[in-house]
Amino acid sequence: MTGAILPKTIGCVLAGGLSRRMGGGDKALKALGGKPMLAHVIERLRPQVSAMVLNANGDPARFEDFGLPVAPDPIEGFAGPLAGVLAGLRWAETNAPHARWVASAAADTPFFPSDLVERLGKAADQPQPTIALAASGGHRHPVFGLWPVALADDLEHFLRTESTRKVLAWVSRHANVEVAFEPTHVNGATLDPFFNANTPDDMAQAAGYVAEPQA
Repeated sequence: MTGAILPKTIGCVLAGGLSRRMGGGDKALKALGGKPMLAHVIERLRPQVSAMVLNANGDPARFEDFGLPVAPDPIEGFAGPLAGVLAGLRWAETNAPHARWVASAAADTPFFPSDLVERLGKAADQPQPTIALAASGGHRHPVFGLWPVALADDLEHFLRTESTRKVLAWVSRHANVEVAFEPTHVNGATLDPFFNANTPDDMAQAAGYVAEPQA
């Protein structure tokens, strides 16, 4: 299924991790099917949102070819995915004051659903600010979520004052819903739509999914 743009929603691609299991560096820039893995993620998210921002740390010039604004973590010390979510929320407040939500997607997950944001939006459209998280195969995927901009201050306070920075520890403090997604089909293979390429072996597996079928 192909989703529609969710109005008042900013897409935030999370590329601020340390990529330890990939040997360091920017795993999002590693080639997958003839182009950077990040390009696959951007192409999948762009049709679902009204604008996009990339969360990444370090020199933003290395992402110039993607044509997206780059927002670093506002919290020091690689505080995990919630810091990336906060970066997206703060960017939205400044650059898209109309925005109601930020939709996050991981830069190492190139096959996520094309109706991800639409379905999360339907679940999160509640009177009170509600966080919607994706799930598949009985597991939640906290880096794939829809985050109310109205919760930005609360998230920053949590990250600066609490001893834990676990995503679900903060999510549990607010109204939240879970949206389950079915397996996806890519070039004849059936896989979890939130398959992520964390290691060189994962990259090799992903390359098989995006390769052109043999004649």
